[in-house]
Amino acid sequence: MPSQRGATGLAGRIVCVGIAAAAVSTGWAAADEEESALSFTARSRSAPEDGGVRVDHEPVRWDPSKTAAVVCDMWDAHWCEGATRRVAEMAPRMNDLLHELRRQGVLIIHAPSDTMDYYDGTPQRQLAQAAPVVDTEVPLQGWMSLDPEREPALPIDDSDGGCDCEPQCEQGGPWTRQIAEIDIEEGDAVTDSAEAYYLMRERGVENVLVMGVHVNMCVLGRPFSIRQMVTQGQNTVLVRDLTDSMYNSRMPPYVSHVEGTELVVEHIEKYWAPSTVSADFLDGPPFQFAEDGSSAAGGAL
Repeated sequence: MPSQRGATGLAGRIVCVGIAAAAVSTGWAAADEEESALSFTARSRSAPEDGGVRVDHEPVRWDPSKTAAVVCDMWDAHWCEGATRRVAEMAPRMNDLLHELRRQGVLIIHAPSDTMDYYDGTPQRQLAQAAPVVDTEVPLQGWMSLDPEREPALPIDDSDGGCDCEPQCEQGGPWTRQIAEIDIEEGDAVTDSAEAYYLMRERGVENVLVMGVHVNMCVLGRPFSIRQMVTQGQNTVLVRDLTDSMYNSRMPPYVSHVEGTELVVEHIEKYWAPSTVSADFLDGPPFQFAEDGSSAAGGAL
């Protein structure tokens, strides 16, 4: 998982505002259809010319039949013990959210990268593989790195791999599948490639909810994740309380792990896409990690 460092750009700030507007505009026109809409609040950020940061909260209504939820790299194990622990803690709430979204008619796409052999021959894997290839104006990439013309450097230094354990864990690739606590059901899809977008196009999906890990790496760079979905014109929203970062609090800017995650969420809200929380779809408060006492739901202001 490459580190995401880079520099500069006004263009991203303009895009962030535009994405928020696009998300809101993809609603239901007829009043008698409102009960069927997927409704939530999207939080975005922009930089007014007079300085400071403007935080906007916009009501959103999406057609569930034109919406997909992408579960990014919620693996059964990670080389960092802390990352593995936080995924396991987050998984039950994510599973509840996916069940609710599925009930409302949202397409669920599970994307545990580098584990496709585990799912070979399953209906969910075959569903993704059967999607016809689509020519795109901007080619889909295996990884979309930070573009300094679009966004500045991320606000955290993850150049050491981001493990917050002490001592840091030895890097590797122990993942074999998606964590078992997240159900993969009939009608879901499993992929780790551009197949996700091909399936969206086949199904007429225009809206994408992204959740999973890690917000400063795969949630941004994978072919089914934020940068590439936004680039392809999809209305994209991050579920900010159901994500985590690879950030070592002993690295700049020397804030707690959860604060580091929140900083990246704010970066995404400003340069790429708005965010929402699971509590907009489920009962109870937004998810938070027990060890932190807070979450990237963050200042859910």
